[in-house]
Amino acid sequence: MELKMILAMDLDGCIGKENGLPWRLRSDMLRFKQLTLGQGNSAVLMGRTTWETIPEIYRPLIERINIVVTRNKEYHLNNAEVVYSIEDGIELAKNKDCEECWIIGGANVYEQCRDMVDEIHLTSVETSNSGDVRVGLFGEEWNREIIESTPQSNENEHPTTYMILRRS
Repeated sequence: MELKMILAMDLDGCIGKENGLPWRLRSDMLRFKQLTLGQGNSAVLMGRTTWETIPEIYRPLIERINIVVTRNKEYHLNNAEVVYSIEDGIELAKNKDCEECWIIGGANVYEQCRDMVDEIHLTSVETSNSGDVRVGLFGEEWNREIIESTPQSNENEHPTTYMILRRS
């Protein structure tokens, strides 16, 4: 099983604002859906706060195994798998024969998984200080392959650059 991370962040490492996304980027949302759906046997692994910030009408993310990590042993969901460690979440995805497991946030989950993932699918949002939740920037240990640049438009609040990072 491949373990991949997907995120959008601004030039300062901001990924969130007031328990939501700090920008409106339609092209990035469409890419997120396409990539995390994969070939039909994928999991998305996220922290509890990330789960709770997804609007209810979109939970669970359809056609993907939704795995929510929390330290709260009393936390239960009817429409997603709940685990109490990232390692347990990854093991669950493997046991369900997933081809890919996508790490989709939030900041603590990204930081804990940084050294575990095979690839990082990163949308760099060309703006600064847009949020109140940050992750560390990705250093020289990652090779960057730029895939696509998207200009600002009515549907994309800021210009973006989509890239895939692979460990050097």
